Amino acid sequence: MSPEDAILSLVIERGAGKTICPSEAARLVDPNDWRGRLKSVRTAGRRLAANGQIVWTKKGKPVDPETVKGVVRFGLPPSDEPGEA
Repeated sequence: MSPEDAILSLVIERGAGKTICPSEAARLVDPNDWRGRLKSVRTAGRRLAANGQIVWTKKGKPVDPETVKGVVRFGLPPSDEPGEA
């Protein structure tokens, strides 16, 4: 499974308003060497964010994937549909 597929699968499964840790996606890609996959997962997360498919958050607030450092989470972007969370 590619890092992009792992991220999208997990954030969709988690649902709107919920987030995942990048390590969850890394574990899905390679359970035995997930720490070695974190860099590729964050890189994939930057591509997905640039395409508007996910958002990066830190302490519950959106952050710029290109400049943020430290612990982050990935989630679905807020919906533009009225009445949806």
